[in-house]
Amino acid sequence: MGQLCKGRVAIVTGGGRGLGREYALMLAEQGARVVVNDLGSSQSGEGHDLSPAQEVVNAIKAAGGEAIVNGNDVSDWAGAKAMIDEAISTFGSLDILINNAGILRDRMMVNMTEAEWDAVIKVHLKGTFAPSHHAAQYWRQQAKARGAPVNARLINTSSASGIFGNVGQTNYGAAKAGIAAFTIISAMELKQYGITVNAIAPRAQTRMTEGLRQRTEEEIQRRDPRWVAPIVVWLASEESVDVTGRVFEAGDGILKVAEGWHAGPGIEPVEDPNELGPKIAALMKQARPNADMWGRDIQS
Repeated sequence: MGQLCKGRVAIVTGGGRGLGREYALMLAEQGARVVVNDLGSSQSGEGHDLSPAQEVVNAIKAAGGEAIVNGNDVSDWAGAKAMIDEAISTFGSLDILINNAGILRDRMMVNMTEAEWDAVIKVHLKGTFAPSHHAAQYWRQQAKARGAPVNARLINTSSASGIFGNVGQTNYGAAKAGIAAFTIISAMELKQYGITVNAIAPRAQTRMTEGLRQRTEEEIQRRDPRWVAPIVVWLASEESVDVTGRVFEAGDGILKVAEGWHAGPGIEPVEDPNELGPKIAALMKQARPNADMWGRDIQS
């Protein structure tokens, strides 16, 4: 097997379980030195337990790799910077940041509490922005110091819920849609420094998705996180230098590029709202319907 990430230094947030665990293990298998960040919280974000992250680090070391545990809260500004600083002080550099940490607090919008909204937005959206900001500052400084672009990788985590929508997840979907937009805009801003920015919308059986619906054993196997890890590791490698600003759907038997929003049919502006009824009706007949959770047109 090749060593796609030989010598590179990676941070994986939420790296103690599920998708993050598979990312960390495969990155190490491909030669990366890995910072396994995980608070060890419950699915809904309570508590702290570093043992899952430590188990991943132990597995990496047992296989001959290099890794350390980091228990910082990625949604805390100072904590996110401390995580970036620890990677650099321990391994001498940072090449890859994978923003994977997340929680769920699903509820229908009319029943959702302020705390349920705030917690999910904080972990997913701020927990992506804060580490990305500090990592990008480091990479920009490196690019300026050497007078040449770096070869850095920022990989975020979106979701089909954010791209296409899913009932009961206004908080989670809003955060994940925001992360998709954050990815596209950051890619535009950071390209000049040699930093690519992409995102994964994974379809996997993890703590966060278990129990949401009944699945057959075959379906569970198709949703194993190991099917998502290869595209993440490839995006983390130097081979992916020309791919940026994209969202990839991965897992459950697919690997696709999500194409994002595109302008649809339109008309000339109308001054009188009383005239809009038949015009909007005609537009709606021309417009492509919204997508379902698989990105397929919803049939009326």
